Amino acid sequence: MNYSTKNYSTIGRVKLYLPVLLSALCCSTLYAQQLSFKKLSRFEKRWVVFHPFAALTVKKYFPEMNEVYQQVKQTIELDSFENGGKLDAFRHTYTMAFLAQKIKPEKIRKLGIAHEKGNRLDFIKKRREEGEWPDSVSCAMDLQNNELGIKIAAEWKVRPFDKQALKNKVVEAIKAGKACYIKRNTQGNYISCTNEIILPENWKDKWNVPKCLVPTSL
Repeated sequence: MNYSTKNYSTIGRVKLYLPVLLSALCCSTLYAQQLSFKKLSRFEKRWVVFHPFAALTVKKYFPEMNEVYQQVKQTIELDSFENGGKLDAFRHTYTMAFLAQKIKPEKIRKLGIAHEKGNRLDFIKKRREEGEWPDSVSCAMDLQNNELGIKIAAEWKVRPFDKQALKNKVVEAIKAGKACYIKRNTQGNYISCTNEIILPENWKDKWNVPKCLVPTSL
């Protein structure tokens, strides 16, 4: 069987980095999800194929990032909401700020975009993310906080690299309202910008949900 040079290069690349693809679990554990490789979206898998060494870097540093995330989660320094809350904002912002120290920012930005495209696909296929239905506002929140993390990384001049100092910087930014999260009432229910309760069962088949993004200083 004859292959063109281009086709052979693509096939050879996939075979060469198949072990790396299997380590692509890191693409989802970035966001604290314990998923098997086969459950990753095609967008995340494609990112790993074209950025295999970056994927290995993500895998290498995930334990360190997760350790810091768990610290913030256990102290309830921000809040306890892993989906849509300030804790969620911290996870995305810190992850991007950390990884952008190790990987070119544009590469890690593409990973974040791939993950959100996967969430859109999950919605279409009626799959939940961390117990909730994906929606447009949640994706917008994640992408904005990803960008904040990349911005913090660009301005971070502390050497040698200090993950705890970076954690403090991200927490400071969140408390100052530089990140965003989804508005809730005191009972923990999502509410609209006009303070109307949003019942999940009424919106599970809707991508555009009237949730309200607000600064994390509120």
